[in-house]
Amino acid sequence: MLELTPITPHDWSAVREIYLEGIATGDATFEKSAPDWEVWDARHLACCRLLLRSENDTLGWAALSPASTRAVYAGVAEVSVYVAARARGRGVGFRLLSALVAASEENGIWTLQAGIFPENRASIALHQRAGFRVVGTRERIGCLDGRWRDTVLLERRSSHVGS
Repeated sequence: MLELTPITPHDWSAVREIYLEGIATGDATFEKSAPDWEVWDARHLACCRLLLRSENDTLGWAALSPASTRAVYAGVAEVSVYVAARARGRGVGFRLLSALVAASEENGIWTLQAGIFPENRASIALHQRAGFRVVGTRERIGCLDGRWRDTVLLERRSSHVGS
């Protein structure tokens, strides 16, 4: 049975392990290492952190980070979705992202955005399936391991929050 729960400090080891798997692909994030719990906790909105598990097996997680510290952007957040390698292709990402969208709207978030490497076609397709649209490509936006990388910028606007 699948269970969606909020991420707690107790879950950090499993969340970090899945995050490190994503980092290792080279196509999930510009980050080179996973931070400790305190840093991760400070960077993510407390209202929108979800873990999906099957019994005691953590399958993936999703969370929101503020897009800006400016008050005018209080309802805009950046999406992170990570699925354990052993659980990819089984609908885990869609379940997490759908629940994250619902949680964001319950908490007054009106725009979700995601920056995804173009090579990560599965993540782009997942976001589009969840109602995100491609805004454009940010060319050579960051350098990872000496290689300039593009990101595809996607966004999802709430149909009822901020209307």
